[in-house]
Amino acid sequence: MTKYENLVNILDQVRFESPKEFKSYRPNQDDLEKINQARGRALIHLYLKVTFGILDFKSREKLITDKGYDAGIDAYYIDTESKNIYFIQSKFRTNKDNFESKEISPDELLKMDIDRIVDGETHDEDGNEYNGKIKQLLRELSQVDDIGRYNYKVIILANLKSLKPSQIRRLTNGFPAYIFDNEKVYKDLLFPVITGTYYNNNLLSISLNLTNKNSSSARISYNVETEFKDCDITVVFVPTEEIGRVLYTYKNSILKYNPRCFLEMKAKSVNKEIHNTITQKSTNEFALFNNGITMLSDETSVNERIGQKDKAQIVISNPQIINGGQTAFTLSRIYEEIQKGAENGDIFENKEVLLKIITFGEHSANSETKKRSLIESISKATNRQNEVSDADRRSNDKIQIDL
Repeated sequence: MTKYENLVNILDQVRFESPKEFKSYRPNQDDLEKINQARGRALIHLYLKVTFGILDFKSREKLITDKGYDAGIDAYYIDTESKNIYFIQSKFRTNKDNFESKEISPDELLKMDIDRIVDGETHDEDGNEYNGKIKQLLRELSQVDDIGRYNYKVIILANLKSLKPSQIRRLTNGFPAYIFDNEKVYKDLLFPVITGTYYNNNLLSISLNLTNKNSSSARISYNVETEFKDCDITVVFVPTEEIGRVLYTYKNSILKYNPRCFLEMKAKSVNKEIHNTITQKSTNEFALFNNGITMLSDETSVNERIGQKDKAQIVISNPQIINGGQTAFTLSRIYEEIQKGAENGDIFENKEVLLKIITFGEHSANSETKKRSLIESISKATNRQNEVSDADRRSNDKIQIDL
């Protein structure tokens, strides 16, 4: 199967993620023209899903503006974390040869009225009023308080190899353009989906609940001297819902050093004991029964004063789960069931899991070989456990003692 055929299969999967009311994504199988139109929109969905981690179909569809009087913009995204505003132009080709060789025309880029949009214009140069999605974009831009700190970027999902960067910049009214040609689509959009390594964000934020914390601090910190300089260990109880959300979003991208990948875990049955402790108990036995999760980090910070009562936030740089992957996976499956409406949304309430974070620090980038060696040692040590037989486990039961 060719890369293009794999891409089409993924686009069809994205199409069928759509709720049934989005009929344009599910045309009759004999109507190839409408199927290709749907695949073209699915390519934009794929970019938004992989690049920004927007997993919900309706949330992505809200950002697609492609229809009449759309200012030449097919979609947009306002990234409040990186302070970037993305304007997306896409051109899907319906066969392998065209997808890998045919370029988008300069006229298509000239249709983009980005300069008019950022100036707040509601009509094009001919006096035509922009469609409702573009007006929605204008409203969202007007509501960004620190808009002056944002950068504008143009994303072109199409081939454009014949023009120099300076020429492309002139076509986009001076805004920097980033080209996703066929090779980049295969590498940066298709491959991460196939391997489950999207969404790969360098910073992970986890919310903490301080309501039940008796100490003055939400965490325990400890410095350890190793051959790989000093490492910091942070131990904290975090809401199980947060761990479920994290693995549901990041999948394999956060399991690079784990003995099992996300797909391998998915092939096995969900750990019933973990699942039942969450779904069938309203109290927090989970914090007692579960050994917890071990995560690696290049930098870790905890802020217990975030302007919300009984709340704190922990931020982890380049996170990787090396132990407790099955626990995290099971929680992610429960989280997914909640998102789909198959489970009650309150089953995670007041249930927490122990999280141990090993932080290497800034020097880790300069000693990658030593860092990887230490990671392998930690992974082997934390995942290697002697099996306890059922007879040994039951030997201390009350009935055995009485006998």
